[in-house]
Amino acid sequence: MGCCGSTERTKREWRPLEDRSCTDLPWFLLFTVFCVGMGSICGFTIVTGGAARLVFGYDSYGNTCGQRNEQIEGVRLSGLDHTDRKFVFFLDPCNIDIVQRKIKSMALCVSLCPSEELKTYQDLKRFAMLNGSELCSYELAGHKYPGLPERFSKCPKLPVPPSKPLPVFNRCTPVDISCYAKFAEAVVTFVSDNSVLHRLIAGVAASKEIIIGLCVLALVLSMILMVIIRYISAVLVWILTSLVVLGSLAGTSVLWWLYIDHRLYGNDTTPKVKEEVKEEVKEEAIRDSGQALLVYAVAATVFTIILLLLMLFMRKRVALTIALFHVAGKVFIHLPLLTLQPFVTFLALLLFWMYWILVLLFLGTSGNPVQNEETGLTEFRLTGPLQYLTWYHAVGLVWITEFILACQQMTVAGAVVTYYFTRDKNRLPVTPILSSVLRLVRYHLGTVAKGAFIITLVKIPRLFLMYIHNQLKGKENACARCLLKTCICCLWCLEKCLNYLNQNAYAATAINSTSFCTSARDAFVILVENALRVATINAVGDFVLFLGKILIVTSTAFAGVLLLNYQRDYAEWLLPLIIVCLFSFLVAHCFLSIFEIVVDVLFLCFAIDTKYNDGTPGKEFFMDKALMEFVESSRRLERAVERGRSRVKEAVSEGAEMKPMVSDSGGGVARQKSSSVGVGLDGGGGEWEDLQEFQVYYLLVGVLVDWVLTEQSDFVLCLSEDVVLFLCVYLPTSTLFLFVSLLHTPSPAPSTPSKKSAAVTAAS
Repeated sequence: MGCCGSTERTKREWRPLEDRSCTDLPWFLLFTVFCVGMGSICGFTIVTGGAARLVFGYDSYGNTCGQRNEQIEGVRLSGLDHTDRKFVFFLDPCNIDIVQRKIKSMALCVSLCPSEELKTYQDLKRFAMLNGSELCSYELAGHKYPGLPERFSKCPKLPVPPSKPLPVFNRCTPVDISCYAKFAEAVVTFVSDNSVLHRLIAGVAASKEIIIGLCVLALVLSMILMVIIRYISAVLVWILTSLVVLGSLAGTSVLWWLYIDHRLYGNDTTPKVKEEVKEEVKEEAIRDSGQALLVYAVAATVFTIILLLLMLFMRKRVALTIALFHVAGKVFIHLPLLTLQPFVTFLALLLFWMYWILVLLFLGTSGNPVQNEETGLTEFRLTGPLQYLTWYHAVGLVWITEFILACQQMTVAGAVVTYYFTRDKNRLPVTPILSSVLRLVRYHLGTVAKGAFIITLVKIPRLFLMYIHNQLKGKENACARCLLKTCICCLWCLEKCLNYLNQNAYAATAINSTSFCTSARDAFVILVENALRVATINAVGDFVLFLGKILIVTSTAFAGVLLLNYQRDYAEWLLPLIIVCLFSFLVAHCFLSIFEIVVDVLFLCFAIDTKYNDGTPGKEFFMDKALMEFVESSRRLERAVERGRSRVKEAVSEGAEMKPMVSDSGGGVARQKSSSVGVGLDGGGGEWEDLQEFQVYYLLVGVLVDWVLTEQSDFVLCLSEDVVLFLCVYLPTSTLFLFVSLLHTPSPAPSTPSKKSAAVTAAS
């Protein structure tokens, strides 16, 4: 029952799909209370009139248009009856505050928006007399407009452009939006000529059918790629690996060749300097250039050595990545409704974001009336404790958004777990996705809420620091700027790590129906025991999926160029092409992120399967044929290594007395062999030894490079850096692995003498 810090730790018994119970119920109740608070904010804005002011509009004296108003203390011309005045009219609609993103003009409630241009005050008078809609301030009589001295400040700016009301929000907006050119130029800063902007917009309007068709093409390509990627994953992985290795080797060789060429022929290849330049300056320039080339070559060499070491120790694990991609493709064939997950998630996010923005606008028109000191106009602002409602609403944006994304991860994980741990795939549920959704709603909403809250705790400080950094841009000193960027980067890395751990925790919850902390701890132990496999899958798999995204974007862009260029009527097709590329990348990212979640869940299931099952009767594997082939090849490799070790031991111990060990040899060898095979499958011992080996080699290479390339005075400094690296990276990682391996080492089972050993004992 303990969470993370529980003092009583018992061995985990993984029982896939057997028992189900509600998890993290207090967090579900807390999230429910929080959502009720979010709804209460919306209710508060409706009750206090904020929603009505946003929809119907209000004038500069605090009166809501289209209804009878109450007197506001201290505000003149408030409390008027505007039942017949249903539209908001701005005296100067082009007076826009770009920073605050609002119109600074005085607003009045009118009964009719001017449909024709009014050029003189006589036109204003005629419009008021004919239509009963007075466009000047309320205290001015319509028939006196031309002769009043206040007409220059309390009447609309001439000429008054023709306008029409918005469909819902009842604001009189100019028909010709050219007066908003200043605002458009501030938003679209790269456009210096309004004609360019008009041509781009015209191009988008003229090619809207092609844009929609190309977006559908990107959608179809993404769905096709999710199915066929299992057939091309092996080719992509090995081509990628070869290109990266050859590219790094070629780059390093070219840098060393340039450095050697500079040392041998530096005087000839260096540009000729003017005769009046001193010889010392020339030699110093040559020396600096050579030093720069040496630094580049050494950095490239170290990078290449590290890359080759990584490829050397991870080459065996690339096969697992390919096998997982192959099985993930099968998952999408058996569970076709997985392809609808991006649509459902996007729809849920879109509806929530629309609601959130609407309530935020309601909050902007709620509160107490306050007179602006600069303009003298009346505005509504939240004061006192009510101003924290906006912060509460902002936290709700992050938490509920993460909650929706976490629900998607839990749903996908539940469906994939059902697929993996069902031995007979023909007996899968009719709709595993719907079954996973029902399990989520019935049992695990509290777990999802808790995981989303943890991400929120990290994301909000990062967003707050980013806001501070943007506000202080150009004002802070170098130290503060570096510190802010460092904190933002660290929080970003922490958020990514927690996202990955949360995703695996959801998969563990879907398998074993445990609470969030227990699932996160169990998943973390499994991932640590398979650290190099995790690194390989994330590095190689993520890059292959990135190449898939690039493939979809380039294919869609190529089709767009052909279609847009074929239609000669489209003079400007740059903006439509950019829109198509952005949308295709978004679609590809949404679909391939589902594929990535499937691969990660499959790996966790595979690691659990190989750790607690060995293929013997009663402990049969659940895995697919492709993963079974990978396990068999791993076993053959382990047997070959074991045979080689046993031969070496026999050669060393030849001629020694072996009789005292006869009775235990069978059981001991069997246990040792079984242990070695088990370690090879679950990745615990093998991962631990490989990581030790890689870190030691890396440390030795670093010391050797420092000794060869640095002077005697700088060698101590570089050596101290290597020691710090050893103490801060190698020892903590090794200690963590050792702690986990000791913590989860199975206790030896009591040995039962076999018939053969009993016979030997009796004979002796």
